[in-house]
Amino acid sequence: MIRIEQVSPTDLHLRTLIQALDKDLQQRYDEENIYTIDLDHPDAFHTTFMVAYIDDTPVGCGAIRPLDTDSVELKRFFVDSTYRRQGIAGNMLQALEQKAIEQGCHFVRLETGAEQFEATAFYERNGYYRIPVFADYEDDGISLCYEKKLDLDK
Repeated sequence: MIRIEQVSPTDLHLRTLIQALDKDLQQRYDEENIYTIDLDHPDAFHTTFMVAYIDDTPVGCGAIRPLDTDSVELKRFFVDSTYRRQGIAGNMLQALEQKAIEQGCHFVRLETGAEQFEATAFYERNGYYRIPVFADYEDDGISLCYEKKLDLDK
């Protein structure tokens, strides 16, 4: 059974999963193309973090951080490769989108790398569409950006 919990940026399970994500990204990209988040920075407490569990095992994580009054950015979205294709990512994405709705946001935006084919396919299956590259990703050259308009009536 999948359980998703909101956690603080200091959560050990969250930090372990983000380290696993960073290790995966380091195998795909140069260091300057990896957009991390400083979990020790005070701004991290303005970000909503979630961890997915199967039984008591942490298997995935994700976050949303405010971009403006109308949108959030999906960050640090990851499911351990051992647990993929079990619906974890879909459940976690729904939970994060619901949090964005609760915060009054109309859009979720995200950046992913061009080498993450499984990620782009997942986002497109879940209603995300390509948008122009935004924010810090504009000069990157390998970033793909997506957006989804949220149904606030859910």
